[in-house]
Amino acid sequence: MDDRKLDITLLCGGISAEREISLLTGTQIAEALRTVGHRVWQSDIGPDNLAALDHKPCDLIFPALHGVFGEDGQLQHILESRGVPFVGSGEAASRLGMDKVATKTCLLEHDVPTPNWQIVHAHKFKENWTPASGIGYPCVIKPISEGSSVGCKICNSLAEAKAHLDETLPKYGSMLVEQFVEGFELTVGIIDGKTLPVIWIKPATEFYDYQAKYTREDTEYLFDEQIPIPASSLAAVRKAAEETHRCIGCRHLSRIDVMVDRRTYAPYVLEINTMPGFTGHSLVPKAAQRSGISFTALCDRLARMALRDAAVKLTTQH
Repeated sequence: MDDRKLDITLLCGGISAEREISLLTGTQIAEALRTVGHRVWQSDIGPDNLAALDHKPCDLIFPALHGVFGEDGQLQHILESRGVPFVGSGEAASRLGMDKVATKTCLLEHDVPTPNWQIVHAHKFKENWTPASGIGYPCVIKPISEGSSVGCKICNSLAEAKAHLDETLPKYGSMLVEQFVEGFELTVGIIDGKTLPVIWIKPATEFYDYQAKYTREDTEYLFDEQIPIPASSLAAVRKAAEETHRCIGCRHLSRIDVMVDRRTYAPYVLEINTMPGFTGHSLVPKAAQRSGISFTALCDRLARMALRDAAVKLTTQH
């Protein structure tokens, strides 16, 4: 990769429930890129305001966006149609990765283990609803296309599950009900096809919710050899993460969330994040730091990956 200084349009904010996290992510990425000499123009964006994409000069776009519009393939479709180099996965992988049901279906097609699940639709939800066979209690209920644990709840009884569905179905239209795997909550970052150290997340709360991710300071993070599971299980976690990244079709980076069963040490992939957060609490930067890649170097590397891959694509087209 060349080392010239670049003109980068950094997009953050957006319209999703993760807007505030995106703004934090964007600010920290912009500061890192400026530290190494890049010229960064930071802008908000939404489906009804694409003016940021017309800013010149611009060597590449760095979308620091999460959730609806920014991470679900809509923005990526626009960028691809304009032929602009950009950081992160393309439209197809972004669309697939944002949809938890489509992701889990894809995982099964590629023999990647994932917890049992069912979809509950608002127009089909009835008073006598119960979880499907193989789910049981506790169960996890979450929106199909939201991140940062927005709308997610562990339900320990039928009454809790029904109450949460009553509350969330009017807003989201459909919800994912998933088998709860009791055990180790792990996450695996992948940068340019290379797996970063595995992180074991130990929240002080019931599970790794929005507050544990972004505001609380009492969540513990342990790495690789500090995780009390067999080496063979850790290897299986890495393999499942790598296969998930590959079958979803991700590019440049991703983060895969995996549960390891406390009794059997079997891994189960929960979901993939095609544009993980880059705040002070975020996991991919923590794992990169553990492997010797500073936050600044990581942001710089991602920007240069976008230019590299755009150049390769241009060469192959001609």
